[in-house]
Amino acid sequence: MRLARRLDHIEPFYVMEFAKAAAELARSPACADSPMIFLNIGEPDFTAPPLVRAANERAVGKGRTQYTDATGLPALREKISAWYATRFGLSIDPHRIVVTAGASAALQLACLALVDRDDEVLLPDPSYPCNRHFVAAAEGKPVLLPATADARYQLDAAGVHAAWGPRTRGVLLASPSNPTGTSIDPDEMGRIVEVVRAHQGFTLVDEIYLGLSFDERYGHSALMHGDDVISINSFSKYFSMTGWRLGWLVVPEALVAPIEKLAQNLYICPSTLAQHAALACFEPESIAEYERRRGEFRARRDFLVPALNAMGLAVPVMPDGAFYAWADCSRYSSSSWDFSDDMMKRAHVAITPGRDFGHHGTERFVRLSYANSMAQLHEATDRLRRVLA
Repeated sequence: MRLARRLDHIEPFYVMEFAKAAAELARSPACADSPMIFLNIGEPDFTAPPLVRAANERAVGKGRTQYTDATGLPALREKISAWYATRFGLSIDPHRIVVTAGASAALQLACLALVDRDDEVLLPDPSYPCNRHFVAAAEGKPVLLPATADARYQLDAAGVHAAWGPRTRGVLLASPSNPTGTSIDPDEMGRIVEVVRAHQGFTLVDEIYLGLSFDERYGHSALMHGDDVISINSFSKYFSMTGWRLGWLVVPEALVAPIEKLAQNLYICPSTLAQHAALACFEPESIAEYERRRGEFRARRDFLVPALNAMGLAVPVMPDGAFYAWADCSRYSSSSWDFSDDMMKRAHVAITPGRDFGHHGTERFVRLSYANSMAQLHEATDRLRRVLA
């Protein structure tokens, strides 16, 4: 069977391939006395809180399963708008919010609406691999710009200006970022937006970890810099609804109708049950629980990063959000793939090699997710320390 040529530009998702290998080993007799500890997948160990689960059950009981508008339930768009007002002090018209079938669908819609064949989109290296693949799937060309620890593994305005060429269409940023857990300083984000605006391009910002910011300096949405900024967000991370597949876009007014047209044709509407359940995310009781969990993630970070540094797995930049540590393993191996495989087999700790996340020094780095209990983190670091010693 002849496959579409666009597949040539989509690399395998090695994170998931490694996860499959770890899961297979975990089921083997080798792990009988020392069960695998998974620090490789970016999924909160918390599930949806009680009010959200109860709202889902009510929706099922009342038969609220019909299609919604392609842009989502009006009530949910209003709840999201109110959240921006109370959490970030931003006034976002609910009409500019498009609820999607997960943040992945939001990124796909945005790229299909904005990227033409051979258009270039600038991204930092390292960055989440699927982001560049969304660009490639729209037949654009992702351009990875090396991002150093000195720049918090993020792009800056000077770099964007220098890299902008005749085919450049826009930038795709993430703040906080996967895999580094670092954010773009709000002032620098404003300067990037100005550069992009001067070139009449688009600024697309993945903010799915924004709710899990630990530092007041960085806990601000890029939407503060103007209505032309496009933000991607999700109910998966802060709101602990990974498998419910629900996210949203905030777009300029002129993009609402084109995005709606694409959504109608690609997937009709987001999950109706997930939307009804998500209404309960914004209840005071639910928000209080999410904030408690955010505090727990911060405590885990404050334990894990010093522990990694102490054993020679240096984390060059303290993560200010999300639940990842980007650690340099070159003291022990020149290949993060080999190092991760070794730790999986000898310590029974699954971590993620840097291979997926770009090309600029990523072979030296591993990503560890602290979306796991404190007890598991203590056990994992003890095992790693023993093996590395």
